[in-house]
Parts: sequence; C-alpha cells; structure tokens
Amino acid sequence: MSGCNKLTESGRRFFLGRSALAVAGAAAASTVPQASARATPALARVAYPVSRLGNLRDLKVNEPMDISYPDADSTGVLIKLGTPVEGGVGPDGDVVAFSNLCPHKGYPMFYAADDRTLNCPGHYSRFDCEKGGLQVWGHATQNLAQFRLRVDAGGDIHAEGVDELLYGRHSNVLA
Repeated sequence: MSGCNKLTESGRRFFLGRSALAVAGAAAASTVPQASARATPALARVAYPVSRLGNLRDLKVNEPMDISYPDADSTGVLIKLGTPVEGGVGPDGDVVAFSNLCPHKGYPMFYAADDRTLNCPGHYSRFDCEKGGLQVWGHATQNLAQFRLRVDAGGDIHAEGVDELLYGRHSNVLA
C-alpha cells in the first residue's frame, strides 16, 4: 500500500470506530431513565401591564401616533394601516403597534408612509409594519418588537404584551 492509501485507510477506521462509539453511547443514554426527563419546566411568563394607548377614532390611516409601552422608557407608534395585517386588531384588522427603538443600537425610528416601514436613521435598518415588524434591511439582528393589542367595545386600544426583546433591556421583565 502506498503512503496515501495507508492514511486514508487509518482515517476511515478512526472515523468508523468513533461513529460506532457515538451510536452506542446514544443508544445507552436513551434507555436509561433520567430524572430531568420527567420534570417539565414551566415557561417563563412576563406579566405585562394592560395599558390604554388610544381609541380607534383617534387614528388616521397611515399616520402613526406616538405611544409608550410597557413603561415611559419604551417609546413606540400606533398605526392604522388601512389593510388587514399580521397581528392587526380592530374591525378591519389593520391597527398595529411597535417599539420605535431600533433593536440594533436604539436609535428612534421614523415611519415611512409610502412603503409602511419603520426606518432607523443610524444604520439604515428597515422594518415592515405590514409583516409584523419583519426586518427587511440593515444591521439589526432581530425583528422589531410588536405590542400585542386588544380593542374593547368602546374602541379603546389596549396593549397587553410584547413579542420581542425591547432595546436596551436584558429581558422584558418589568421591575
């Protein structure tokens, strides 16, 4: 056998031997009952405050209203888009609310009515308000935080939660 073939054969034997060992270990682990497999940890839930943001009659199509949620340090916008969208509430399913702090560096963003995006002036990240705050461009590494909304019988719009991490916080747990 030439030198190259010997290396290939020894590499193949090493690979097959280690693979067999890994398979045997996995099989043994699956047959041994584990205490942690019996206990199912509860998911952490954040108790967000319910906060009135405005009323349906206060909104004009494609004109954002400045809001704060879940506290004064978290600014956002409430928007009536005019067409039903993901996460939209109200009779037309077109009212949404988002944090207006860019998840990349926290710059306050502005709303572009022509394409219904929130845009960061710092590093040019863009977020689609018709698609649940989906990032469509830029440096951000996550989608925009969208506020969960509910509309009551009188048309009042209430925020009840947040679906992403708010900028500048290590968690969405409120102190």
